[in-house]
Amino acid sequence: MRILSEAHFPELPNYYRGKVRENYDLSDGTRIIISTDRLSAFDRILTCIPYKGQVLTQTARFWFERTSDICPNHVVAYPDPNVVVGKRLDILPVEIVVRGYLAGTTGTSILTLYKKGERSMYGITLPDGMRDNEKLPEAIITPTSKEFDGGHDEPLTPKEIVSKKLLTAEQWETLSRYALALFARGQQLADERGLILVDTKYEFGTDENGTIILADEIHTPDSSRYWIAETYQESFEKGERPQSFDKDFVRAWVAERCDPYVDPIPEIPQSLVEETSKVYIKAYEAITGLPFVPDDSGQSPWDRVRANLAPYFT
Repeated sequence: MRILSEAHFPELPNYYRGKVRENYDLSDGTRIIISTDRLSAFDRILTCIPYKGQVLTQTARFWFERTSDICPNHVVAYPDPNVVVGKRLDILPVEIVVRGYLAGTTGTSILTLYKKGERSMYGITLPDGMRDNEKLPEAIITPTSKEFDGGHDEPLTPKEIVSKKLLTAEQWETLSRYALALFARGQQLADERGLILVDTKYEFGTDENGTIILADEIHTPDSSRYWIAETYQESFEKGERPQSFDKDFVRAWVAERCDPYVDPIPEIPQSLVEETSKVYIKAYEAITGLPFVPDDSGQSPWDRVRANLAPYFT
């Protein structure tokens, strides 16, 4: 199978390897971001999923191009299906999650907090009597601190964001306005495709002029939760989780067989890897309405990416 497991090119400067993306900072103030096919979970790399990097890059491209009228984004060029060249930004220390439904599984999700009896969270108050996966009266922003070096993100209120000087009041107003408008556009276009955009995260940064710019990715299967619209009402009435693009086959398979935070990862069946790849491709086609066209040029994905990045070599 054609897999991009790594993308280290000595000809490019200032290399930084993330769990999934590999980055190079260029002297002209741009950053090369390469999405590999690595699948990260449990704070480690489990395996590689064919075409995952291309799916995520091209899904984000679809959305960046359809939301550029709402706010500026970091995109400069797409030299390869797995690569975006973007403006190098100072990432703001607040992670923005916009939610349209009472859903989620993490410790900071509104459903988790709601089930613990909390009603006031993130600076908003939810009514009593709501059910799992119920639509919220309106979309809300649930910001958390953006912790680095393994720290745990913590819920924040807008008042805390300003008082702790994480953002200025003006920055928060701009950022929240952008986030809600982006989410509304995402929900609108998803609805046209028979999907529900349930929640999503956004990452923003500032350029050398202090302008707030959308970075990273937008409305991809990894950064967003989508439900299949036609299944929602029946599932909600039954108290079941609505149908979604379930990409967590590998994560669930590993968790059933070991403590993934401690034990060695067992060999993952090829059939499971291939099935996960099909789900990513299906998600791309459902979200965008476009056929997925894999780029199988070059002797390998690594060779293709290297050839396409040759103009950037120092």
